Amino acid sequence: MSGAERRAGRGGRRIVAAVVAGVVTLGLGAAAIPRPPSLSAETTGDEALIQRVRDELPAGAFDRLAVAVVDGDEVTRAEFGTATGPRADEFEIGSVTKTVTASLYAVAQQRGEVQRESTLGELLGVTGDASSITLEELATQHSGLPRLPADLSFTGRVLLANLSGADPYTDDVAALVGQASRAEVDDEKPYGYSNFGMALLGQALAAAADTPWEQLVAERVAEPLGLADTYAPGDPDGLRADAPTGFTSSGRHADAWTMRAFGPAGSVRSTLDDMVAYTVAQRDDRAPGVIATEPLVEAGGGGAEIGWAWMTTPHDGGGGDEGSAPGGTSTWHNGMTGGYASFVGFDRDSDRAVVVLSSSAVSLDDLAFELLVEEK
Repeated sequence: MSGAERRAGRGGRRIVAAVVAGVVTLGLGAAAIPRPPSLSAETTGDEALIQRVRDELPAGAFDRLAVAVVDGDEVTRAEFGTATGPRADEFEIGSVTKTVTASLYAVAQQRGEVQRESTLGELLGVTGDASSITLEELATQHSGLPRLPADLSFTGRVLLANLSGADPYTDDVAALVGQASRAEVDDEKPYGYSNFGMALLGQALAAAADTPWEQLVAERVAEPLGLADTYAPGDPDGLRADAPTGFTSSGRHADAWTMRAFGPAGSVRSTLDDMVAYTVAQRDDRAPGVIATEPLVEAGGGGAEIGWAWMTTPHDGGGGDEGSAPGGTSTWHNGMTGGYASFVGFDRDSDRAVVVLSSSAVSLDDLAFELLVEEK
């Protein structure tokens, strides 16, 4: 990562690569359409930030893009948009959803519904090697589970999604539990980014609360923060009217990813305004379950750590890279679905937060890190 390598450091770029690798797009852009979209010339926001975003965009087929930089209470925006309709400003936030699931984990502990040592066997009836995996191991990505189920049926859906742009995550909770019961678990349980594990965490929390995970998102995170445009659809029928869809990296249309039982790993939809409010609430220690942002264990070396889903990396990666901001850490998560990319992050020391949302499956982590860690 060019800019992020200088700013986020060696450890940060290794973790960014691991997190992006954990999102199964697997070549969704392999079959390009003849006329991919281009970044809209229609813009709103700060002209300097708009120009900077244009200058630093990587190659790829872009359509709608929304960026916000928050210093204290001051929000600077740059928005590029071609979609119309009541939901035109909606984006899939992909794996940033994992931080919402982490908030729910913290809240569930506060309510006495689960403990850190609660297991998948106890809460979901998982059998086999995965039955003894704890919620704490899932939340810190140290469960020993693979990134995704090894089932042939799941692998087949992923391959078909490469060609069609469809959502490969179509399993219900019973199928997810079956996949977990058959899973091989790495006994050493090193750091290993896992959509599989985060989906199980979310569904275990839903079972403990006897409430669908999508409803928990609404009642315990979105509503307390006033996030009226943030929701988890659960399945295609749960999409709001006129919900937009995005584009693969090569410009093919992608279906909405509602992800069913895998929703806790990546199905939330939101807007720039809501994600700014959500990220600033984390930065300012007033979000539900904000303890999830506190780093707990190492995550891949280079000084990187993970709390409950949230990554924390030193600005210089522990290596003192030339040009990097002195000291400080970035707390962040990124995401990608078949047709969207996202990033949220903050630095409590500098009082800055950054949100980047795109309706194309092209990573904008370099830009996001540059905006987050640059000196004011």
